[in-house]
Amino acid sequence: MKYLFLILLFSFVQPTLAQKIDYPPSKTVDQVDNYFGTRVADPYRWLENTDSADVHAWVASENAVTEDYLSRIPYRAKLRARLEQLLNYPRISAPHKVGEYYFFSKNNGLQNQGVVYRQKGLTGTPEVFLDPNTLSSDGTASLGAMDFSHDDKYLAYGIHKSGSDWQEIFVREVATGKLLNDHIEWVRYSSAAWYKDGFFYGRYDAPKSGQYTASSDFQKIYYHKLGTPQSADALMYQDSTNKERLFSISATEDDKYLLLDISEGGKIGSLISWKRADEPQSPFQPLVTEFGHNVDFVDAIGDKFLLITDEDAPTNRAVLVDPARPHNYETIIPAKPETLDGVSYVNGKLVATYMKDASNHVFIYDVRGKLEKEIALPGIGTSYGFEGKRADTEVFYTFSGFTTPPTIYRYNLVTNTSTLFHKTEVPFNVGDFVTEQVFYTSKDGTRVPMFLVHKKGLVKNGQNPTKLYAYGGFDISLTPYFSPSLIAFLEQGGLYAQPNIRGGGEYGKAWHEAGMKEHKQNVFDDFIAAASYLCKENYTSPNKLAIEGGSNGGLLIGAVMCQRPDLCKVALPEVGVMDMLRYHKFTIGWGWASEYGTSDDSTEFENLYKYSPLHNLRPGVSYPATLVSTADHDDRVVPGHSFKFIATLQHDQSGPNPTLITIETKAGHGGGKPLAKVISETADKLAFTFYNLGVKVE
Repeated sequence: MKYLFLILLFSFVQPTLAQKIDYPPSKTVDQVDNYFGTRVADPYRWLENTDSADVHAWVASENAVTEDYLSRIPYRAKLRARLEQLLNYPRISAPHKVGEYYFFSKNNGLQNQGVVYRQKGLTGTPEVFLDPNTLSSDGTASLGAMDFSHDDKYLAYGIHKSGSDWQEIFVREVATGKLLNDHIEWVRYSSAAWYKDGFFYGRYDAPKSGQYTASSDFQKIYYHKLGTPQSADALMYQDSTNKERLFSISATEDDKYLLLDISEGGKIGSLISWKRADEPQSPFQPLVTEFGHNVDFVDAIGDKFLLITDEDAPTNRAVLVDPARPHNYETIIPAKPETLDGVSYVNGKLVATYMKDASNHVFIYDVRGKLEKEIALPGIGTSYGFEGKRADTEVFYTFSGFTTPPTIYRYNLVTNTSTLFHKTEVPFNVGDFVTEQVFYTSKDGTRVPMFLVHKKGLVKNGQNPTKLYAYGGFDISLTPYFSPSLIAFLEQGGLYAQPNIRGGGEYGKAWHEAGMKEHKQNVFDDFIAAASYLCKENYTSPNKLAIEGGSNGGLLIGAVMCQRPDLCKVALPEVGVMDMLRYHKFTIGWGWASEYGTSDDSTEFENLYKYSPLHNLRPGVSYPATLVSTADHDDRVVPGHSFKFIATLQHDQSGPNPTLITIETKAGHGGGKPLAKVISETADKLAFTFYNLGVKVE
């Protein structure tokens, strides 16, 4: 009886792959831009204005068509119910020590947002400290960055509304949980950096219009003193000549040094300056004076600064530098073949996380770079954490893999021993699935790794429904991660493939740069080669293959489906950068110029125009079944990208495959999305994918 409603769904009229869909009419305008003599039409330019009534009406019409299609898939409700079961278990973060308290977040199962708890000691009784679920009726208010004061008395935290990058900062007392009157608005791309009895933060002038689309120009750094109104905050730094710069000022744990970090759109790395905090009127002194290398400040050790840099070390090295002699680096941890992913300084030791073939390895060094121990991890996976104050004798870290739920460990830095702290219990048998890693050859002969996850006993018969997911940009590495939502795909005999294509940071600076700017085609070639490998090795076939990616990965999917519409049956481009000629004109888009280049340069325009998804769709082509997804409050990659892409795709599509879009309301680029929305969206994508791959959901 409990599945009676599902049986009834089967009696409804179901869509067929040949069923004609009446897409909403998308009007066109006579907009043509001239790029260095090349005239480029932009007939759907009006869809960039997401505040207009015409766009609102178009969005409602598109969503209605998509909902009608999805509602006819007979097992959509069944998939949603299964996702709710898979996600209904307690999820806990590693604890963070703050004075006599330990703070951690926990989701009991199906809560929209995780709740922040605190407890005295490791055996104390947990009590709710901050519950974001109480801040909105629909779970669309989410917690951003959390920053504890150096004296452990206060917590400054950001709140995002409806998924926007805009956030408001609030402050609570650690001991009492009392919410103070401090309230900071118009903060973007910044957290609270504590210094003495206040904090530094980055903000923008209140926008006059286009709150979610206007370019984010001229960020300013302010200092807020506790107990005072924001109007009294002191302006600490601004640059009235370089609008495309981001700034941050932070203090070392002992409040001895202040660090100024400056990054700029179109430039690699950042400029770093410093000064002694007890000399507030003195100017900042240069530490890193030129763009071109990635340099991260870790901490001050005595009178020297510990940095991670890729200068003369494509896979990164840790160095000490005397700030009075900023160009003389003393290598503490030299570069290895593996990529140095991060270093923390706790209890006089350096905890260094490396990446080898997209899987983590962790080592303990003394401050002179002498290796003390490798932390034995359970297997192929991702490990993160290892943070603490200088005097802490312990750190916590989390390990997870595709088929390994997050497991929390406690590491004693005095005895160099690791013990199990918390094991996650999940509502399915993780032993039913396996992870393997293969290597394949890309178009130019480059060897690329790829993770494959599937049920045990998978038969290589070319008929396995397969999802190929990648990112390929911004030095971001895709390491193994645990997702209950993935299980719903694997349970139906699915194969999940995750290639570590160029553009990411898996193999250091060279791997990243091989997928930037004029080399961006390598990213698409690597992805296409991954699909070809899966078909050649008889894991799957084009009619059983779905490709998926988000943000820069959405660009990847859009470009690939334009270049090789025959590659797959289903395409899922999510919150993608689709208009490569205008991306830099919205919100923080100018910050991606170092990755892509911009159409303001004639050579870079030619390169972008060759692969821009919006500009490479062609009438008369049979494209894959496509479900584009975006959200109305996405102010990272504004929804106009997806709007113009789907309008063009619906016009150009000549084959029988559906070309649809889901436009989520009160949601953004993805961060902080309520669990209810996540479940609903995931169920829709799974239903769309399975239906168009011809999978009979059991």
